[in-house]
Amino acid sequence: MRLKHKILIVDDDPQILESLRIFLSAEYIPVLAANGREAIAALEEHPDTRLILMDSMMPQMSGPEAIAQIRRENAIPIIILSAKTEDADIITGLEIGADDYVKKPFNLVELNARVRSHLRRYTLYGADTDLPGEDVISLGGLSLNKTTKEVLLDERDVHLTPIEFRILELLLESPGKVFTIKEIYREVWGARPVGSDNTVSVHIRRIREKIEINPAEPMYLKVVWGVGYKVEKP
Repeated sequence: MRLKHKILIVDDDPQILESLRIFLSAEYIPVLAANGREAIAALEEHPDTRLILMDSMMPQMSGPEAIAQIRRENAIPIIILSAKTEDADIITGLEIGADDYVKKPFNLVELNARVRSHLRRYTLYGADTDLPGEDVISLGGLSLNKTTKEVLLDERDVHLTPIEFRILELLLESPGKVFTIKEIYREVWGARPVGSDNTVSVHIRRIREKIEINPAEPMYLKVVWGVGYKVEKP
């Protein structure tokens, strides 16, 4: 019997909470919260939680506020649930540390596909990884260890989320190759690249802020205007 992962569902709409609880309980163990404050308390009570579905606009503490606090200590995958008109909140949430977003009203089957994809990736690239051997990609002063999931820049540790790690790994594996936003999203998120531009570009910007001396003039991660992104030797 497959182990059921525990996921935290956060939304101030009781009907959405209940529908998600019913739908997802077949594969997962749902933990429910009605706002950001309850989400943080629930995460402390259930440290074995493996993924969070987080509404954006909520009373007491919004989704982005909760994400910012969670990201101080936890790299758990976070998917924002957001209404179509809340693009600014989506971008804010991604910049703070969310991994993905699904717009409301959402298709439950598609949402579950995103959940599965992030859980697989977190198990492979996140805290549950424990594999023997070593496989290192180096480029100038930048190195990425596929086994330990560590990134070093001039011998200094760089902390990346599992999604950021996978994006950088994808690009480093093919230096000089230009990846379109849709290609990056398909490879990293494992889902159809619908409305993926904001998601990918925000993660690219976050990676640049961590590995570039001057993110405005990057040495490693470069944009090819109108096409996509690539890494090249500095």
